[in-house]
Amino acid sequence: MSETDKLSLPVMQLARDNDEFRKVLWTGKNVQLVLMAIPEGGEIGGEVHEGHDQLLWFVQGTGRAKIGDVECDIADGDVSIVPSGTYHNFRNTGSGMLKLFTTYSPPEHEPGTEHATKREADQDG
Repeated sequence: MSETDKLSLPVMQLARDNDEFRKVLWTGKNVQLVLMAIPEGGEIGGEVHEGHDQLLWFVQGTGRAKIGDVECDIADGDVSIVPSGTYHNFRNTGSGMLKLFTTYSPPEHEPGTEHATKREADQDG
Protein backbone atom coordinates (compact mmCIF):
# COMPACT_ATOMS: atom_id res chain seq x y z
CA MET A 1 0.00 0.00 0.00
CA SER A 2 1.24 3.46 -0.73
CA GLU A 3 0.98 6.13 1.91
CA THR A 4 -1.67 8.81 1.74
CA ASP A 5 -0.85 12.23 0.33
CA LYS A 6 -3.78 13.80 2.21
CA LEU A 7 -2.86 16.24 4.96
CA SER A 8 -6.13 15.99 6.91
CA LEU A 9 -7.43 12.55 7.87
CA PRO A 10 -10.23 11.05 10.00
CA VAL A 11 -7.54 9.27 12.03
CA MET A 12 -9.84 8.06 14.83
CA GLN A 13 -12.08 6.26 12.32
CA LEU A 14 -9.12 4.98 10.30
CA ALA A 15 -7.66 3.51 13.51
CA ARG A 16 -10.99 1.90 14.49
CA ASP A 17 -11.36 0.40 10.99
CA ASN A 18 -7.79 -0.94 10.89
CA ASP A 19 -7.18 -4.63 11.62
CA GLU A 20 -3.49 -4.76 10.69
CA PHE A 21 -0.79 -4.94 13.35
CA ARG A 22 1.04 -2.01 11.74
CA LYS A 23 0.15 0.29 8.85
CA VAL A 24 2.23 3.39 8.10
CA LEU A 25 -0.14 6.13 6.93
CA TRP A 26 2.21 9.05 6.38
CA THR A 27 5.91 9.78 6.68
CA GLY A 28 7.45 13.22 6.80
CA LYS A 29 10.97 14.43 7.40
CA ASN A 30 10.49 14.66 11.18
CA VAL A 31 7.43 12.59 12.09
CA GLN A 32 5.54 9.46 11.05
CA LEU A 33 1.88 8.47 11.55
CA VAL A 34 1.11 4.76 12.02
CA LEU A 35 -2.06 2.73 12.73
CA MET A 36 -1.84 -0.35 14.96
CA ALA A 37 -4.23 -3.12 16.04
CA ILE A 38 -3.25 -5.53 18.81
CA PRO A 39 -5.31 -8.75 18.98
CA GLU A 40 -6.93 -9.98 22.16
CA GLY A 41 -4.17 -11.32 24.45
CA GLY A 42 -1.46 -9.87 22.18
CA GLU A 43 1.17 -7.23 22.71
CA ILE A 44 3.32 -4.81 20.78
CA GLY A 45 6.41 -6.41 22.30
CA GLY A 46 9.00 -4.89 24.59
CA GLU A 47 11.31 -2.49 22.77
CA VAL A 48 13.43 0.63 23.01
CA HIS A 49 13.62 3.29 20.28
CA GLU A 50 16.92 5.15 20.50
CA GLY A 51 16.60 8.63 19.03
CA HIS A 52 12.81 8.37 18.52
CA ASP A 53 10.07 9.81 20.72
CA GLN A 54 6.71 8.04 20.41
CA LEU A 55 3.15 9.05 21.26
CA LEU A 56 0.38 6.42 21.26
CA TRP A 57 -3.33 7.38 21.20
CA PHE A 58 -5.74 4.55 22.09
CA VAL A 59 -9.10 4.64 20.32
CA GLN A 60 -10.67 1.25 21.13
CA GLY A 61 -10.18 -1.47 23.72
CA THR A 62 -8.27 -1.84 26.98
CA GLY A 63 -4.75 -2.81 27.85
CA ARG A 64 -1.74 -2.48 30.08
CA ALA A 65 1.17 -0.12 29.40
CA LYS A 66 4.71 -0.53 30.70
CA ILE A 67 6.87 2.52 30.11
CA GLY A 68 10.21 2.38 31.88
CA ASP A 69 9.47 1.15 35.41
CA VAL A 70 5.85 2.39 35.41
CA GLU A 71 2.85 0.17 34.59
CA CYS A 72 -0.73 1.37 34.21
CA ASP A 73 -4.03 0.44 32.59
CA ILE A 74 -4.92 2.06 29.27
CA ALA A 75 -8.22 2.47 27.44
CA ASP A 76 -9.76 4.38 24.56
CA GLY A 77 -9.18 8.09 24.99
CA ASP A 78 -5.78 7.64 26.66
CA VAL A 79 -2.42 8.72 25.28
CA SER A 80 0.93 7.24 26.28
CA ILE A 81 4.22 9.10 25.92
CA VAL A 82 7.42 7.15 25.32
CA PRO A 83 10.58 9.29 25.44
CA SER A 84 13.54 8.22 23.33
CA GLY A 85 15.60 5.44 24.90
CA THR A 86 12.81 4.23 27.22
CA TYR A 87 11.79 0.56 27.37
CA HIS A 88 8.08 0.09 26.63
CA ASN A 89 5.45 -2.53 25.89
CA PHE A 90 1.67 -2.44 25.48
CA ARG A 91 -0.54 -5.50 26.03
CA ASN A 92 -4.17 -6.02 25.07
CA THR A 93 -5.96 -7.15 28.26
CA GLY A 94 -9.50 -6.73 26.99
CA SER A 95 -11.84 -8.57 24.67
CA GLY A 96 -11.53 -7.64 21.01
CA MET A 97 -8.77 -5.64 19.38
CA LEU A 98 -6.81 -2.85 21.06
CA LYS A 99 -6.68 -0.13 18.39
CA LEU A 100 -4.51 2.94 18.28
CA PHE A 101 -2.56 5.36 16.20
CA THR A 102 0.97 6.36 17.01
CA THR A 103 3.55 8.91 15.94
CA TYR A 104 7.30 8.46 15.80
CA SER A 105 9.58 11.46 15.75
CA PRO A 106 11.69 11.11 13.71
CA PRO A 107 10.19 8.32 11.55
CA GLU A 108 10.89 4.74 12.68
CA HIS A 109 9.59 2.57 9.81
CA GLU A 110 10.10 2.55 6.06
CA PRO A 111 7.39 4.60 4.31
CA GLY A 112 4.42 2.42 3.30
CA THR A 113 5.29 -0.38 5.77
CA GLU A 114 2.40 -2.78 6.45
CA HIS A 115 2.40 -5.84 8.71
CA ALA A 116 -0.80 -7.84 9.02
CA THR A 117 0.42 -9.52 12.23
CA LYS A 118 3.10 -9.13 14.91
CA ARG A 119 4.74 -12.28 13.60
CA GLU A 120 5.05 -10.69 10.17
CA ALA A 121 6.49 -7.52 11.77
CA ASP A 122 9.02 -9.56 13.79
CA GLN A 123 10.12 -11.44 10.66
CA ASP A 124 10.60 -8.16 8.80
CA GLY A 125 12.95 -6.99 11.54
